[in-house]
Amino acid sequence: MPAPVIYYIRHGETSWNAEGRLQGTQDIALNDLGRRQAAHAGNVLANLFAREGRDKSALPFVASPLGRARATMELVLGALRLPSDEYALDDRLREIGYGVWEGSTLAEMQAADPVLYAKRLTAKWTMAPQGGETYSEVQARMRDWYDSVKGDTVAVAHGGTARALMVALGIETPQSAADLLIEQGAVYVFRDGGLRKYS
Repeated sequence: MPAPVIYYIRHGETSWNAEGRLQGTQDIALNDLGRRQAAHAGNVLANLFAREGRDKSALPFVASPLGRARATMELVLGALRLPSDEYALDDRLREIGYGVWEGSTLAEMQAADPVLYAKRLTAKWTMAPQGGETYSEVQARMRDWYDSVKGDTVAVAHGGTARALMVALGIETPQSAADLLIEQGAVYVFRDGGLRKYS
């Protein structure tokens, strides 16, 4: 059986994204730009499906349970002219947990704990602040999610989970993925062991 194609969309921008704050598991709503980005991603996806001759209504849609991902999914479905409530939630798609660092900017993190911040610069994949997760833990749950996918799927989740999936599938390394920018308003297509971005 061929590997499933994953049409992956990062949620649109929130006020914390704009301020450079780590959101993690905090439920921060989309801002105006984020809603426009989500609708744009839906239009990009619609164009992709049209070019590929895909029946959009035949694909499963799944989102992270965090509000910014659900709101993005509903705007994507609206752009596709599909019912906005016909998607599943999967907790494995939730963003990496940043523990005590959630709500902080990088500068605030550095000031609060310079030793841990310095460690993060060299071992980002394997370290976590108090109460948080490591990227390697997120990689394991994203691999578990991917292995449970039965067919081609549209997923809306987060930047951290996108990086973790890229490493889980061997597309990136922990070093190359750690600071990779995951664009909002774009569609990342995981297909045949590779990755292509459409925006």
